[in-house]
Amino acid sequence: MSKAEAIAQILKVFRQYGYEGTTLSRLSKATGLGKASLYHYFPNGKEEMAQAVLNFVDEWMKANIFVPLKGAGTPRDRLEKMSENVDRLYCGGEQTCILAVLSLGEAKDLFNIQIQQALKSWIDTLAEVLVEARIEPTLARQKAEDAIIQIQGSLVLARSMDDTAPFQRVLKRLPEMLLENGNG
Repeated sequence: MSKAEAIAQILKVFRQYGYEGTTLSRLSKATGLGKASLYHYFPNGKEEMAQAVLNFVDEWMKANIFVPLKGAGTPRDRLEKMSENVDRLYCGGEQTCILAVLSLGEAKDLFNIQIQQALKSWIDTLAEVLVEARIEPTLARQKAEDAIIQIQGSLVLARSMDDTAPFQRVLKRLPEMLLENGNG
C-alpha cells in the first residue's frame, strides 16, 4: 500500500472515531499495515497521520472546490460544480467533515490554525463568486458563512438521524440561496 492509499484509509478512521478515538490498532486494521509500517510512513505517529489527512483534504479542496469556484463559467455554474464536489467529498452526506472532527478535544489545540484557514479560504472564495454575481460584499460574506453553516449543520443532522436527505436538500438549494438578490 502506498502512503497516499494509507492516508485515504486513515482519513476514514479519523472521520469515524475522531482524534482521541483513533488508535494505532484501528489504523493498522483499516490500512492493513502493521504498526511498524505505519511508523515508517509516519514516524511521529498519530499527530503526523492527522496532519497528513488534513493536508490531503486541503489539496482536495483546492483542486475540487476552490479551482472550480475561481474557474470559468457563470457564478451559478461554478456554485453548482462546488455543490457537486461537496457532495462527493462527503459521500452524499454519509461522511462527516474531517475539519469538524479535528476541531474537537486535543486535536483542536493541534490543528486549529489550519482548520480555521481552510474554512476562511472556503468562505472567502465563495464570497468572491457572490460579489462577482453583483451581491454587495458584506452580504456576500454573510451568505458564504451561512452556506458553510448549512453544509456543516446538515452533515451533523444526516449523521445523527442516519438520513442524508437534509444534506442533499441543502446542496440542491445552495446555488439558488447564495445567488438570491444577485444577478448570477
